[in-house]
Amino acid sequence: MKGATPELLSLLQRRPANIRNICILAHVDHGKTTLADALVASNGIISQRMAGKLRYMDSREDEQLRGITMKSSAISLIYNYNKEEFLINLIDSPGHVDFSSEVSTAVRLCEGAIVVVDVVEGVCPQTHAVLRQAFLENIRPVLVLNKIDRLIIELKMEPMEAFYHLQQMLEQVNLVTNELFTVEAMEKSAEDNDTENGDPSQIHDWTNIDDEESSRNIYFSPDQGNVIFASAYDGWGFSIKDFAVLYASKLGINQDVLQRTLWGDFFLNTKTKRIMKGAQSKAKKPLFVQFILENLWSVYDTIYTRRDKEKTEKIVSSLGLKILPRDMRHSDGRVQLQAICSQWLPVSNAVLSVVVSKLPSPLSMSEERVEKLMCSQMRKFDSLPKETQDLKQSFIHCSASEDSPVIIFVSKMLPVDKKMLPQNRQRPLTEAEIAEKRRKAKEKLAERAAVRSQGETTEMTALKEEISEVPLPENDAEKKEESDFVFVAFARVFSGTVRKGQKLYVLGPKHDPSLMLKKLQSGEEIKEASTLQDLAHDNHVTCVTISDLYVFMGRELEEMDHIPAGNILGIGGLENQILKSATVSSSLMCPAFCDLYFDAAPIVRVAIEPGHTRDMQKLVEGLRLLNQADPCVQVLVQETGEHVIITAGEVHLQRCVDDLKKRYAKTDINVSSPIVPFRETIVPPPKMDMVNEAISEQRQISKKDSEDEEVIEPGLVEVSTINGRCTLRIRSVPLPEDVTRLLEENQTLIKTMGQISKSHGKGRGEGLEELQQSVIDSINEFKSQLSKAFKKSGKMWKDAENQLWSFGPKRVGPNVLLNRVEHYDRANVWNCVETKQQELKLRQYDNSIISGFQIATLAGPLCEEPLRGVCYIIEEWNYIRSSHSISYDEEVQKRGKDIDSKNSCDNSVLVNPNEDVSSANGSDTVKDKDSNESSDSENETVPSPHRQSTGHSHMSGQLIYCVKEGCRKAFQTQPQRLMAAMYKCNIQCTAEVLGKLCGVLGKRFGRVIEDTMKEGSQIFNIKAVLPVVESFGFAEDVRKKTSGLASPQLMFSHWEVIDVDPFWVPTTEEEYTHFGEKADSENRARQYMNQVRKRKGLKVDEKIVEHAEKQRTLTKMK
Repeated sequence: MKGATPELLSLLQRRPANIRNICILAHVDHGKTTLADALVASNGIISQRMAGKLRYMDSREDEQLRGITMKSSAISLIYNYNKEEFLINLIDSPGHVDFSSEVSTAVRLCEGAIVVVDVVEGVCPQTHAVLRQAFLENIRPVLVLNKIDRLIIELKMEPMEAFYHLQQMLEQVNLVTNELFTVEAMEKSAEDNDTENGDPSQIHDWTNIDDEESSRNIYFSPDQGNVIFASAYDGWGFSIKDFAVLYASKLGINQDVLQRTLWGDFFLNTKTKRIMKGAQSKAKKPLFVQFILENLWSVYDTIYTRRDKEKTEKIVSSLGLKILPRDMRHSDGRVQLQAICSQWLPVSNAVLSVVVSKLPSPLSMSEERVEKLMCSQMRKFDSLPKETQDLKQSFIHCSASEDSPVIIFVSKMLPVDKKMLPQNRQRPLTEAEIAEKRRKAKEKLAERAAVRSQGETTEMTALKEEISEVPLPENDAEKKEESDFVFVAFARVFSGTVRKGQKLYVLGPKHDPSLMLKKLQSGEEIKEASTLQDLAHDNHVTCVTISDLYVFMGRELEEMDHIPAGNILGIGGLENQILKSATVSSSLMCPAFCDLYFDAAPIVRVAIEPGHTRDMQKLVEGLRLLNQADPCVQVLVQETGEHVIITAGEVHLQRCVDDLKKRYAKTDINVSSPIVPFRETIVPPPKMDMVNEAISEQRQISKKDSEDEEVIEPGLVEVSTINGRCTLRIRSVPLPEDVTRLLEENQTLIKTMGQISKSHGKGRGEGLEELQQSVIDSINEFKSQLSKAFKKSGKMWKDAENQLWSFGPKRVGPNVLLNRVEHYDRANVWNCVETKQQELKLRQYDNSIISGFQIATLAGPLCEEPLRGVCYIIEEWNYIRSSHSISYDEEVQKRGKDIDSKNSCDNSVLVNPNEDVSSANGSDTVKDKDSNESSDSENETVPSPHRQSTGHSHMSGQLIYCVKEGCRKAFQTQPQRLMAAMYKCNIQCTAEVLGKLCGVLGKRFGRVIEDTMKEGSQIFNIKAVLPVVESFGFAEDVRKKTSGLASPQLMFSHWEVIDVDPFWVPTTEEEYTHFGEKADSENRARQYMNQVRKRKGLKVDEKIVEHAEKQRTLTKMK
């Protein structure tokens, strides 16, 4: 339908059954934006000839230059289907891995998705990612197999070959979908079994999963009507139904029968005029080849390949098409082809008809999705207040009545130029406005004539008054420079009707309706902050009055007075209330929506500083705006005062820097070299030296010793505090790789355990019963997996899972602290679930041990980078008085004497090691020797200032320092290694440039781990790994060396040990022969280590030439 006016949009927005909120998802360069152009052209917004070339949804300059989408953009389209008008709210999303966060913001607002797959490149890594995101948000997809023209023009396939190729593509996509569904089904079945109260007679009925699978139609199949075959660039597309309708009348066969048999192993028996099965076994052409593909191949062969004008005219007349004479006379055969095919099988009709018929409306939101949005994983939906649970029906019914609460989710803040706002857009004046303008002009002329008649003095006085009222032009310029864009909230209305001037609440991510209900019932006043800066630490609600409402129309906005439930909209005036995303509601009982799922975490960081110090304030403000505008970027200030931004990749980094310079800060900025993270670890003693010869004896030489530290053996040290009262024996060993991997995969769960422990420590155990059973089961399953991994690793790890004292760094990292002190039976990390009703207390100085461990794992000795895969074991912990350790009874007596001598009251608790007590990792309740004060900091590294005795404070601080230095010393006595962050690199290239590509990878210390050739083509799929530190400029280098025939996609994969000792020096005769006495050949680990140390201002062990400009020639005496 042509011309979607605001009045028509407002009318259709009130019919939720006729609304479809959809997004386009795909890998980069698979044709999303070209397809979006074709859909936009169907509404007459752009011409059909410009579809695929204009890239209408890509409004940024760098998007047009790079040819990739970098942000999610929305547009409202109207489509007529079966004499009904439907409103299609379409969101085009990026396909580049650096901008996967934009996909998350789009998926949350939709009920359906169009997944586009290039039939030549097939299922790529980002295709996996977008299908996973769609599945996690419970939205239904349809599949578009795009770029079928490449099978004809580039790969020169025959119709039969193309048919089998398309079958393989469909199987690949369904394999990914099946994997996602199976994982979800297994989790549900495990949860259902756990809720059966442990009754062994309960047997899970697996037929329920099969029923759910069939009811949800999770698989893509052309006979189900959820697959479209297309070439968006040539403007054509079709579903099986389109040809079933066409051939039903010609062949006299039932349309439903044709729709079920046009795809598959079916053929037409020409004698009996019946459709038979077994085309492949009988060497017959399948119906899809005979009736569809052969016709397409014939059209391409006639128009594009052979350029047969007579036959082209016959095709046009037989199809009843009206082609412009200029298109028929065009010298480019592709233009003729596009003109004919876009009228014969318009891709917009094929896609939008499937969208309307197969994808759900806002009225079809499932209960499962509603509960996922309203409730986080840590909490049961049933535990929410009744007023909150009642909101579920408002979601499901998508009610827009006056009585329904307004519920809106804002997925991101979108920067928009002020001149693009409807209220600032130039428009023609009405007759009344023109008449009013004329009247005012006549009044001004009359006033001036009256002033002239009063004489020169009066005229000068009036002129001075007029000049004084005119603002200075400089101020106008400055004001304009400060406010040339505004933030518009990219949002969706889930319930109610939002109106201009309406007062709503912006709910922060920590908003809890249960606590709000208690405040309301107790009569406590609810403080309503107007901006984020006004929020108190315990308040997560701001109040706002809606000023502007918009409908997104691609590059433009249409102003609306009200927008009902089920629609995507823009809201103006929320920049002071929302940072990145938020929930907006008219009810304080509405919970904050769960967080968005981001597939790619930011890893590349750079330091930013202004070109001139006077522009520092501009830079700070620009960074604040950048942080608000980009859902993925992280902006922080380091302890040194350095401003740092963290991005998802090199392309994302370049976009952020350009936005800072040109849009937000508007000043010159200096950008440091990328700050790439490393990790430090230890490994088992190597068995081969640098020349691959077996090492007969292992000697670990300590680099430095101090008087209070003694290396007992490699990995085991004994350290004492400065006053000599406390001695610890600490051992460092490499953590098994399976255990390290489990810790990294379950960081969210470990963080949850810490939060439970924190609630215990603060005496807030009453909320723990509200935990979902699935969370408790996940913790128990995590413990079981750790136990299996430890047992698999050998005898020294026996019962290690029950000795876990803490994780680190930051209490969630991939390093562990084990308690193996004899007769010191302390609580471990699992007590948060096992003994949640018991009061949790720590023995004196326990938290000092944990704090020292946290500091040691946060910054290692090589280059102050965090540790990974290291286990520290506390084997002995003694209080030294003379020559023997203090027993428990002696300590009790000593404490009594100390208390009497100090004449102070001590309410702390001293726990007998043999008692059955429980503690929690990271608990903030620490009962110290001379204090009953509790530390309220999650990462406490210094003693509390509220000590009743300075002696205890000094001892606690000395112990923290002692543990930290002991851990570092134990680490240094083991073989040390640096770990590099690794990218997973996916590249598609031809055989001609494969060698050059491998050369570029080898130069940057990358390696190919898999290379497969696509059947029926000369295209290789290359999977490689590449160090992140070597990745900058890699994409440009690859394009140069391969003449643009290969383009890599990089995504963080894992951490990998650089198998070179940073401090290696030759020791054997063979090593001296091979490397020389100085051994000054390149040591990659040492090079990386020195780069990081220089950046951090640490000491570097390098020789510097003192007088480099002076020549010094030494004659060697022979």
